[in-house]
Amino acid sequence: MSEQNEQPMDEFLDDPLADPDDEVTRLIAERDEMRDKWMRALADAENSRKRADKDRRDAEQYGGSRLARDLLPVHDALTRALDAAGEEQRASAAALIEGVELTLRELSHVFTKHGITIIRPEAGDRFDPAIHEAMFEAPVPGTVKGHIIQVMDNGFHLHDRLLRPAKVGVSSMPAS
Repeated sequence: MSEQNEQPMDEFLDDPLADPDDEVTRLIAERDEMRDKWMRALADAENSRKRADKDRRDAEQYGGSRLARDLLPVHDALTRALDAAGEEQRASAAALIEGVELTLRELSHVFTKHGITIIRPEAGDRFDPAIHEAMFEAPVPGTVKGHIIQVMDNGFHLHDRLLRPAKVGVSSMPAS
């Protein structure tokens, strides 16, 4: 007989039915391995579902953040226009001023409806780098170092995320 046709004798001796205890042990190990794979697949599916839910919620809450950011300068311009209008302008262009006020009020209402809140720092407030952006530092007498001395622009939050920090000037007055 040729060597190619010969099969080793060990193959005939390794019959799984020869020792039932080995077969049971092998089947238990295979079952445990399959259970482990199944549990991991189940956990992966649950994690995917949770991640998809979080992504959906984030898209709902923060999907309009680009549009919101683009509207912030409109709010700033309307606010500046009202702040710049003196008594004389208010008297001579009362209808125009009223229209600007109504537009600003409506824009503020839309911001509130969509979870946008205005950060309105005031002079004397403590500087907070989480919500303020320091545009300059200056030693102003009668102020405390690290406190706001001037507000250039209000900041805005979208729900719990910062859309834009408030732009402020900060005192660098050394302690006396």
